[in-house]
Amino acid sequence: MTINELRRQMPLSTEFRPANVQDDSNPFGDVLSGFVKSVNQNSLKSSQMTDDFISGKDVEIHDVMIAGEKAKTSLDLLMEIRNKSIDMYRELTRMQ
Repeated sequence: MTINELRRQMPLSTEFRPANVQDDSNPFGDVLSGFVKSVNQNSLKSSQMTDDFISGKDVEIHDVMIAGEKAKTSLDLLMEIRNKSIDMYRELTRMQ
C-alpha cells in the first residue's frame, strides 16, 4: 500500500473537532438570550396563575406561590449574571 492510497482513504479535513462541540458563531449570546426568554416565561406564568387564582379558577395557592418564587429566583439569577458580566467587562477594559 502506498502513501497516495492512504491519503485517498483519509478524510480531507486535518482540523480536529470534538463531536459534541457545535459550530455556533455566538454560543454565549444564544445561551443568554435563551435564559432571558425563560425568565420572561416564568414571569408570565406566575402572573397568569395569580390572575387565575384571584378570578376564582381552579388554582391552588401553593401552586401560585411556587410559580411566584420560581419567577423571582430566576430573575435574581439573571440579575447576578448581568452584574458579574458587567464586572468582568470592566476588569477586562482596565487590563488593556
